[in-house]
Amino acid sequence: MTLNEVPKPIINSPYKEPVCHWRIEKGEPPVLADGRREACYYYRPPQRQTSESQADDIGTRYPLTLVNDIRKRVKDWREAGYPGVTSVTDELLKYWSRDEREGKTKLFFCQREAAETIIFLKEARADFLQGLEIPRDEPGSESQNNGYTGFLRYASKMATGSGKTTVMGMLAAWSILNKVTNRSDPRFSDIVFVVCPNITIRERLQELDPNSEANLYRSRDLVPTHLMSDLRQGHVIITNWHVLEAHEMNTVGNTSARVVKRGVPKTVLATKTIDGEKIDEAQVKYFESDTALVDRVLHNVKGKTNILVFNDEAHHAYRVRQLDNEGELEEEDDEFADIEQREATVWVEGLDKINRIRGINFCLDLSATPFYLERGNDPGRPFPWVVSDFGLIDAIESGIVKIPQLPIQDTTGSEIPAYFNVWKWIIEKKLTSAEKGGRRGQVKPEAVLKYAQTPIAQLAGLWRQTFYEWQEDAKAGRRPPVPPVFIIVCKNTRLAKVVYEWIAEGKSETAPPIEEFRNRDGKEYTVRVDSKVVEEMESGAAKNDESRKLRFVLDTIGKIEWPGGRPPQEYLALVERLNRKAVDEGGTILDPSIPPGRDVRCIISVSMLTEGWDATTVTHIVGLRPFKSQLLCEQVVGRGLRRSRYDVLNCENVDDIPEEVAKVYGVPFELIPLKTNPKTAEPPPKIHHVKAISPQKDALEIRFPRVEGYNFRVKNRITVDWERIPTLSLDPANIPNEVRVKGLSSDQGGRLSLLGPGRTDEVTLTEWRKTKRLGELEFELARTLTQKYAGSDVCDIPAQALFPQALVIVRMFLSKNVKPAGTTDIRDVFLDPYYGWAVETLVEAIVPDVAEGEAPELPRYEANREPGSTREVDFWTSRLVWECQRSHLNYMVADTQKWEQSTAYYLDRHESVISFAKNFNMGFAIPYLHNGEKKDYVPDFLVRLQWKGKEVGTLILEVKGYDPLEETKKAAALRWVKAVNNDGKYGIWDYRIVHEPTKLDDEITNSVQHLANLKAA
Repeated sequence: MTLNEVPKPIINSPYKEPVCHWRIEKGEPPVLADGRREACYYYRPPQRQTSESQADDIGTRYPLTLVNDIRKRVKDWREAGYPGVTSVTDELLKYWSRDEREGKTKLFFCQREAAETIIFLKEARADFLQGLEIPRDEPGSESQNNGYTGFLRYASKMATGSGKTTVMGMLAAWSILNKVTNRSDPRFSDIVFVVCPNITIRERLQELDPNSEANLYRSRDLVPTHLMSDLRQGHVIITNWHVLEAHEMNTVGNTSARVVKRGVPKTVLATKTIDGEKIDEAQVKYFESDTALVDRVLHNVKGKTNILVFNDEAHHAYRVRQLDNEGELEEEDDEFADIEQREATVWVEGLDKINRIRGINFCLDLSATPFYLERGNDPGRPFPWVVSDFGLIDAIESGIVKIPQLPIQDTTGSEIPAYFNVWKWIIEKKLTSAEKGGRRGQVKPEAVLKYAQTPIAQLAGLWRQTFYEWQEDAKAGRRPPVPPVFIIVCKNTRLAKVVYEWIAEGKSETAPPIEEFRNRDGKEYTVRVDSKVVEEMESGAAKNDESRKLRFVLDTIGKIEWPGGRPPQEYLALVERLNRKAVDEGGTILDPSIPPGRDVRCIISVSMLTEGWDATTVTHIVGLRPFKSQLLCEQVVGRGLRRSRYDVLNCENVDDIPEEVAKVYGVPFELIPLKTNPKTAEPPPKIHHVKAISPQKDALEIRFPRVEGYNFRVKNRITVDWERIPTLSLDPANIPNEVRVKGLSSDQGGRLSLLGPGRTDEVTLTEWRKTKRLGELEFELARTLTQKYAGSDVCDIPAQALFPQALVIVRMFLSKNVKPAGTTDIRDVFLDPYYGWAVETLVEAIVPDVAEGEAPELPRYEANREPGSTREVDFWTSRLVWECQRSHLNYMVADTQKWEQSTAYYLDRHESVISFAKNFNMGFAIPYLHNGEKKDYVPDFLVRLQWKGKEVGTLILEVKGYDPLEETKKAAALRWVKAVNNDGKYGIWDYRIVHEPTKLDDEITNSVQHLANLKAA
């Protein structure tokens, strides 16, 4: 066996306590270590990141001391026969662990341990509990002053797919049956209040209701038959957190005729628009009291006290800390921060109100990641009341979940493969400064997709292979006839839109689409889930029928029939409305008997998808977003970890348990990032918050167009100056075309290891290439070039005359100028970013027949972003800064020790300067081509100038010293200025280079005169 041929990751039975674990050390074969892995977590102190590279600090390993202590005590207690428990509890514990259980009624060890741990803490004999202290969840001082008190919380950490719902059922039965047997025992409750994040989970958790026909107490055989009647004497109330928000009481009879001044008055900020400006105004509104809220939420059990609470996906339920200053948190990485903050606040404050009015016995938190989120009291650390832990690596080694395979090596030879963190690879190494667009989430979505298309196409090739394998299995009756699911998780709605247009609609002007994912002929193979839609779905407040339908689509991914055998009434009514609309508009008629998610193959999501989403058919995941924590990584990867088959786990020999894998790109998950405790570090440098001073200095705002290219009028024939076209090299060291992926195993240095347990797979472009013929691709590129010109307002040549000319140029370009290297293939040029470079190169090189005359060249502006502005500048930096008067910004960031500060001084005092801004993280750039690649030239300053009290235009000012590309950049800048001035939509512009500070005044004066002359012309 070679070093790469390693043992299977699955080494423990899912039904027994783990007896061993894999220990990995860098450069060494894996060691099968005796005993159970110690419970621990990995912590990186939250800090403002001044560069993406700081995300490489994967944190420090800390043991979960409380969990490890309780785990040992519970084992001793179990082996001693559960001393101290009631007769009801004793019967249940033995019933759950009996040997004759089989099939889906056989409980995983992690499920039994989680339930046993809670029971231990409530019932174990006193000597087993001696010295144990579980921290309470205490509200803040303001809440305490208002009469709220802390309550007891226990958290069970269980990997996604390990069966948290069953644990809730076990403990609900335990509590209710004990309470019914002994009404005076305060340790137990017959009222169980279950809170979850969304209506998807709420509906699925209805099986916790003992009065439900499909209750899991019978389907999972959790309660002996003779105890079911007692169980039904209890109440299990299942709801989503939204009901815990106090209702406003400001209207009568559902109208706004008059304000009702009853309830609790609160002062809130309401946004009004006056003369086009949004203004926050304080208003007094009236909300229901705590008693009214609790009576509404617990309306079925009025007067009942000592409530047992279950928090499902409990990492959402935390106390939001107050920020010391507005800059303590970075600008939002995605579109969910405010939503998450509101959810956490409403959820926990609602429980505080229940505790104050009715009393909470204790609260059980269940989550795969019970950690404080970024705005929690201790971001990145676990809840201090975590009492049991069966994490992802334990679940992998027990065969309970799929094994996520991540990139470990690729053709770049980098220590960290490019597609391990796709977002970071693109942002740090591939995008120009203009494409990055500053620090406030303005990354150009088309630029991200340009580099993301190759990793997506690679995994899509493997998905296609899996798709056809599943089809054959379905024909043979080995699996249901549903497709594997491919998930793409995007940073924001803008990026999701661009990705969806390429994947689902084939609208991209660059790489050809993935045909199996295209929506066509009335078939919806790809769906898009945006943040606003997710919020509406989770609350049950979808505003249109398409959003309502999407919830049912997601709920039925991978299902060949409706749960329960029939469609929900809500869906039947929805389909009736949609079909009436389809008849009127000529759309597709829906069959309500078919689950709408059955045939979905690809999901493009801004969120991590609905938590509690129980799809088992996810096989491939691509992350196109930043990941600031391992918590977030695990949550995203968790969407694909549920096994498609659990019936194969009950094997005599664990070696016979089949592996299931999910291949993952772009989710930088470090499963065991071991790192020694850090020593005392040097103090961090002082950082400065650079931003626009608004509204006080809005008159000094500088706006600029975002130019991404140029158009000119073509009158007759097109040609190419072949001497000017550079060679386009297909370099696997630059854009990886082969990647090794492997299950989650790491060395003691914290990196994924090639030598860890489990198989290593190679992902290449072979499957993608099989579907592409060179002739078809040549036609595709010629069609793209033709579309860019024919029919546009800059081309007079009809498409049928232009296409043959473009095809000749394309074939010549491919034969003369495209050079495959290493393991690449000529067809790879039809994947971005190569395809985009090829198109850009040819568009730049194609010129009109000069004999027919030439129209002025015009700029081509970006379609998906508005013009840039100093208003958007908002970032932190540790660089030198310089205060300025005639600037919209509070600071100028200096790249040099003196030169740029000197420039700022001259600009601040010159009588012709209205305002200026250093072009740092502002997003202004001038496009140009160099060595066949699109580059961005970022000049130093933008300066608004005036002449005799009237504004005359904007100066682009460069003050740098020697630059080997100075002439190239100067030519690009002059081209930009000429084109923008030809267009005239953004005023008049000028460009100047100043090599000596003493000549700055003269150049500004010359520029003012030049702009004034142009304006007068």
